[in-house]
Amino acid sequence: MGGGFGCRPCFEPPQNRICLGIIELPIRQIPVAGGENDQDYSRSSIELFQGRQFARPTFYTESMMKAPVCGWTLEEAARSRGALRIAGVDEVGRGPLFGPVVAAAVILAPGFQFDGLNDSKKLSEKKRTELDLEIRANAVCWAIAEVDAETIDRINIRQASLLAMRRAVLQLALGPDFLLIDGRDTIDWECRQQAVIHGDAISFSIAAASVLAKVHRDHLLIELDREFPGYGLARHKGYGSPEHIAALDRLGPTPLHRRSYRPVAQAQLRFE
Repeated sequence: MGGGFGCRPCFEPPQNRICLGIIELPIRQIPVAGGENDQDYSRSSIELFQGRQFARPTFYTESMMKAPVCGWTLEEAARSRGALRIAGVDEVGRGPLFGPVVAAAVILAPGFQFDGLNDSKKLSEKKRTELDLEIRANAVCWAIAEVDAETIDRINIRQASLLAMRRAVLQLALGPDFLLIDGRDTIDWECRQQAVIHGDAISFSIAAASVLAKVHRDHLLIELDREFPGYGLARHKGYGSPEHIAALDRLGPTPLHRRSYRPVAQAQLRFE
């Protein structure tokens, strides 16, 4: 099992405020895969008027259309309910055709300032690398875990992602008493949890986990590009780009390709 971890001394909780926009789920309660799709609130919440009048957005629509602000709101709400060690948890690599899914768990000191911390997908590679070093140096503790392609094929990517997140939490030097998890699912862990849709754009703790997981996986794919030349892994990081699909057709799948993914399965058939 790949990954890593780090730790700093513990901390005291600050005062707290109210939290909005979260999904709280009981421990062990896992929603069924393939639930309702994300709604386009910018369209579904619009009030339509008769005649030729323009559509007028409701107050809810206007609030949803605003870009989310990454901050401490979710963490402070958890502390208001007695939580002391709040871990943000996120994964990267559900979509690629190649390589592991990677998850990270991070406990941050309350109120610590990270300049520009946000969802890793919104950051430049340079900024992610800077934040990765800063988070590792200043987080109370952090951990990274992987689940390989063979396991993904055996248990499916959703279950593999949950397993990677659980492994990351398990490796934390301090046991968390509250988890903020990006997405719709909680994990099999004995503490209070909140699943937060788009949580990596709302919570500093989840955003920090997103950055660690993304930087770790990107560096891993650059290394694997040298082991498996010709696929362009360092450029597309295993995603199904035209370059990657063409390489699969030309070279066939490697042992680290996910054979449960259709483009890989189709390429495999041509090489059997």
